[in-house]
Amino acid sequence: MQPQQPGPLSEYLADLEGAVAHIAKTWRPDDPEYRADVYRQIVMQFSYGYFAFFHASAEHPDWAPLWNPVYTLQPNPDDIYLQSPVSPAYRYRVSGTRGTVKMITFNTQMNNAGYPGPVDMTGEHYSDLDDRQLTIAPDGSFEILLSAERPEGHAGNWLQIKPGATLLMVRKRSYDWAGEVDPVLSIENLDPVPPKPRLSVEEILERIRHMAAMPGRAQELFFGMQNQIRSSAGINVFQPAPIGGALSRQIYVPAVFEFDPGEALVLETELPETRPYWNFQLNDPYYNAVEYVYRTSSTNGHFAHIGGDGKFRAVIALDDPGVPNWLDPAGFLQGTIYGRWYDCDSCPTPTLTRVPLNELRAHLPPETPRFSPEQRAAQISERVRGAQRRRRW
Repeated sequence: MQPQQPGPLSEYLADLEGAVAHIAKTWRPDDPEYRADVYRQIVMQFSYGYFAFFHASAEHPDWAPLWNPVYTLQPNPDDIYLQSPVSPAYRYRVSGTRGTVKMITFNTQMNNAGYPGPVDMTGEHYSDLDDRQLTIAPDGSFEILLSAERPEGHAGNWLQIKPGATLLMVRKRSYDWAGEVDPVLSIENLDPVPPKPRLSVEEILERIRHMAAMPGRAQELFFGMQNQIRSSAGINVFQPAPIGGALSRQIYVPAVFEFDPGEALVLETELPETRPYWNFQLNDPYYNAVEYVYRTSSTNGHFAHIGGDGKFRAVIALDDPGVPNWLDPAGFLQGTIYGRWYDCDSCPTPTLTRVPLNELRAHLPPETPRFSPEQRAAQISERVRGAQRRRRW
């Protein structure tokens, strides 16, 4: 039978224009800069949709980049994200080398932001482990078996794929971007399947529709999440989120930030005694990470300067405030800031204090170092090299 002739491509992309309606849920729906930014977000989400719907399948798994180069859903700048479709109907082997990054995390879950259907990040469909739980050979090599049930007698590394789980997510989490070596990983289906087929006309058109619908679905989720923070905590107030927002051992501490030109926000927090990993990052008003390769919009436990009293302090300002921990909002006066405490023994709640920029030093300890333009240029140069040497695509 001759396949049905596809209609005009625009017929399958109608939901892209529909996604624009979600601008009504932003904080400034009539602002032309906000509208242009939302257009950019739609295209950004659409660009990553190809990998989500065309690249691989549970029968024929393969790594695809997730949020690394497109910044949507406030990806952690320290993480290189990979994803592959999986199914509890099959057994898989993930193998490779550990590298020297701070940690690697693996989790199976249902769905992902923007996919059709419900999203279940750490609920009944979720399983996870990190490299501290793995048996790794002296040369850094390892294997993980993924399956619905642990095979009898299997004593090696194993990660469960619970009923309903559809995705495997991997985070290659770095602390010292330029000084660490990323893991090298592969994923294989261990069960016999037919060769990877050519997609039918109907399958291609359905997936294009899913791609076009993805931005609107994602925006509904993103805007709802950050609007909830704003409505429950207010402006410039941190509110710890429940554990397990995306990883079962990670607690997020989000806030909506806002300031004016000529002002700064001083972030201050105690630090947990036990802190395997922690960081802070800035996001735009639409829940995307702001530029983090050429801007110091994030920091972590490796790069951060800690005060003599054991506290971490950072300054959010449009212009370089001349302190080590500058969180650069990349031109945004509003957005969200997220902290992460991973497997820490406590969850301190930071504070944000809004101050005139020309009075900043009065709100910092006297011993706070001065950071020269030359030091900043060197810091950003190292950041650029470290980010670009990691395989984000």
